[in-house]
Formats: sequence, C-alpha cells, structure tokens
Amino acid sequence: MDRLPMLELFAGELRRLRTKAGLSQEALGEQISYSASLVASVEQCRRPPREEFALRCDDALHGEGLLVRIREAILKESLMPWFREWVTIEQEATALCSFEPLVVPGLLQTEEYARALHEGASQLVGDAMEQQVAARIARQKVLIRPNPPLLVAVLDYTVLERPIGDPKVMQEQLRHLVEVGRRTRVHLHVVPKGVGAYPGLNGAFVIATPPEGEDLVYLDNQLQGTIVERTVDVNLLRQNWESVRAEALPHRATLKLISEAAESWT
Repeated sequence: MDRLPMLELFAGELRRLRTKAGLSQEALGEQISYSASLVASVEQCRRPPREEFALRCDDALHGEGLLVRIREAILKESLMPWFREWVTIEQEATALCSFEPLVVPGLLQTEEYARALHEGASQLVGDAMEQQVAARIARQKVLIRPNPPLLVAVLDYTVLERPIGDPKVMQEQLRHLVEVGRRTRVHLHVVPKGVGAYPGLNGAFVIATPPEGEDLVYLDNQLQGTIVERTVDVNLLRQNWESVRAEALPHRATLKLISEAAESWT
C-alpha cells in the first residue's frame, strides 16, 4: 500500500504520544486490548488505523482527539482525487437528491454491503479496499450531525433484488434502509417493478444544494466521477430528477415495500 502523508503523520503522532507516556508497544497494546504487533504495524505504516483503535489510543494516551482527527484526514486522503471535491460539497450541502438504479447509495450502505460491493466490483484488495469502505462509512456521519442535509433518495426496485453479498448482508442492508428512512430528514422512494423505461435508467446522479450559490450535480462512470456546474446541464438533470421522482412510490409505501423485501432475504 502506498504511504499517504496523513498515514505517516498518524504513525508519528502515535509513536510520540506513546513515548511521552512512557509506554512500550506491548504496554500500550495491553491498555487498549490490541496486540503489540498491531501497534507496531500502525506505527510502521503497514496497517491503517481503524476507528476503534484510534479512539482507544487517544483515550489511553490523552491525545485529546488528535489521533481521531488525523484518521478522519486519512480517510479523506484515501479517496480518489476526483471524488474528494464532491465529498466536501456533500458535507456542506443543505439538501441532496440522489438517484441510484443499480445499488444502494453510498450514504445509505451498511459496512458489510459496502465491503461486498467492493469485493465484487472494485480492483482494490486488502487494506486499500478497507480504507475505501471506512471512508464510505465515515461520509455517513453527515446524516447524523446537528442540522443534517435533507436527503431524498430514489432507488430502482432492482436494487432490492440484486444480491450484493449473501442473503444476511442483503437483509441487514434493507433493514438499515428502513431504519434510516424513519429519520426526519431522510425520504426514500422506490421506482416499482412495473415501471418500464424512464429517464433515470441513463445512470445514477446526485444533486447537491449548497448553503449559497447554484446546485451542483455528481455523475459517476467506469473511470471517474464528474461534477456538473453548467446551469443548462444542471437544469436538464433537475428535470430528469423530477421525472424519476414522479415514477417512484411515496415515502411510507416505500418503507413498507423495503421492509417486505428485507424479509424475503432469508
């Protein structure tokens, strides 16, 4: 795995705090219930830190949240360069309108679903893949922050039927959708199975409304994502969004449908 600057910073600060506390790698491992070999691997940049590891180290070494903050920077740094700008837009948005015809949107994925998706569709493996999974899950904190954005997500019915991972992964994912869909600022809609061709089948997109200025749109493809800013293009995609939304079921009917679909994965 290529070394990221923030990964090296985390390793150096962990080593500094541990040394300042007068602890060996073995002693720190005992305090945080991790092996000394794992502590050594993180300090040598051979393993990226997991969230629980960073939290426990911060607590044991009185880091005052330093290691957790550096880990958050590591996750952002690990994102593909062309996606980092969109994540910043996503985190600052007051509203997000998402359409996904193939898989559950990243902001709504469980960790196991995200991992199974990467295993089946990504060329990344090992720690590099785990970094992407962790970064995706970290993005979801935007939905539980104070004053979260309004998220309106439309899914095609086939998303509920496509087996990503084993049946347990699918059942937990769909139950998670229902749980998140009960939050005040989240509205879910499914385009039912009987609908034929409609504009959304041309591909997934997300419309973000920033605190100030005009809407922006994110389009994904096989190579990289594209942020659309031209007013004429954004307006066209907004029209597509309205067409897609018109084909979908209401929120409550959608939650009922997803609940039923979850129980079919046994």
